[in-house]
Parts: sequence; C-alpha cells; structure tokens
Amino acid sequence: MKLLLALVLWCWALAAAAAPRTDFQARCEDTIGETLSVLTGTQNGFRIDNTVGYRGLTAMKGRATNGRARPGQVVLGLTRTESRVSINVGGRLLTDPASGYECIAPHIEIKLTYPPIVVFISREFRPGSCAYEEVLAHEMRHLNTYLDYLPRAESRVRQALERRFEDKPLYARIGQAQTLLQREIDRGWMPYIKSEMAKVEALQAAIDSPQEYARLGKVCGGEVQSLIRPVRKSKT
Repeated sequence: MKLLLALVLWCWALAAAAAPRTDFQARCEDTIGETLSVLTGTQNGFRIDNTVGYRGLTAMKGRATNGRARPGQVVLGLTRTESRVSINVGGRLLTDPASGYECIAPHIEIKLTYPPIVVFISREFRPGSCAYEEVLAHEMRHLNTYLDYLPRAESRVRQALERRFEDKPLYARIGQAQTLLQREIDRGWMPYIKSEMAKVEALQAAIDSPQEYARLGKVCGGEVQSLIRPVRKSKT
C-alpha cells in the first residue's frame, strides 16, 4: 500500500509542497470544493437454517474451501456470509488550458456490506436439545465475530482515506484526472479494502481451535457422539 501511495503521489504532483501556490492551485484549493469520502458499513442481520443435514453441511464446507475439507471431517454447524465492497467515484473538475493541467476534488462513496448471514445447524439436532444449543452457541461466536469486525474494518479504511486525500484537490494533465482517480480506486483501494475485509477469516479460524473441537466432542453426555458415531467428529 505504501508503494502504491508513493506512485500515486508522484503521478498527481504538480509542484513541490514547499513551493508557492500558483494561481491555478489557488483557484483549485479555494473554489473547487472539498474532497469528500463517504464510507458506510451495513449489516443485514442473520437467520438460522435447520434444514440441512450434517452431510450436506460437510459438503458445503468443502466447496467453500475449494474441496479441501479435512478427511473424516463432520460439519455440525456453519455460519456463511460474503463481504461485499462497492465504490462510486466522481468529483468536480477545474481546468487550466494555460498550464495544460486540471484538478479534481474527489468524491468517493464506499459501501461495505454483509448480506443476511445464514447460521446453519444440522437438522439431526432437535431445536432446544442440549447438543443443538451447544452447536448454536458455537456458531453465535462466528456470527458475532463477523458483526463486530465490520466497524473495525470501516474505521481502518476511513483513516487510510483521510491520510491519502487530506481535503486537497488532485492534479493531472487535462483529460486524465478522472481516469487516474478511477485507476487508483480499481488497482489500489479496491484490493486494499477487500484485503482488510478478508482479515476476519483469521479470527474465525481461531474460534475452531483443537481445544474447542475437543470440548464439543464431550458435551451433552455423548449426545453428539451417538448421532455421528461412525465418523470422526469436528465442528466449524
């Protein structure tokens, strides 16, 4: 990200920061309006699905990990969502034919969204039973991790945007400002934001620790074991 920003700053720079403002710079900075970046994070709640059996959930988990489910793994519960990022870019332009430059005050709108999260509990478990409640409690940890992470990612991205644009117009050769701004969004900001959103998966993996698997294998007086006795038990 640092390399990207350095290259971008080089592309946008019209003059050294210490140099006096040109008339065009003064017009841009004083009349074009403020740079604006709007960042919103939206959560759309969750629902619980009890219609899929553990074999179906195990296959679903395997597909989600490109078929790399562990041999003998049995998935009793699964929390599924997909983070989405959308970015709209615009801004007011001002041109200076004498210098051949133009400036733009970027207006960037970013939306980070989770569609409704689905919490699957294997249909073999009767709602209200001890085993059902244990699996549900585990999946609630996954759910809450997703919900808690979104505002944290939102805060980090917002701070990065503020550092980058600093309420200053950006400069480029006439006819290039919008193209360069969109390129920065597509090649720099979109991958960066997706990377920030993906960091939640490391937190999710930590929930599924060997200690948690072992604990779940002993709960409810063997209720889980009696259900799936022929297959090694695990939990995601």
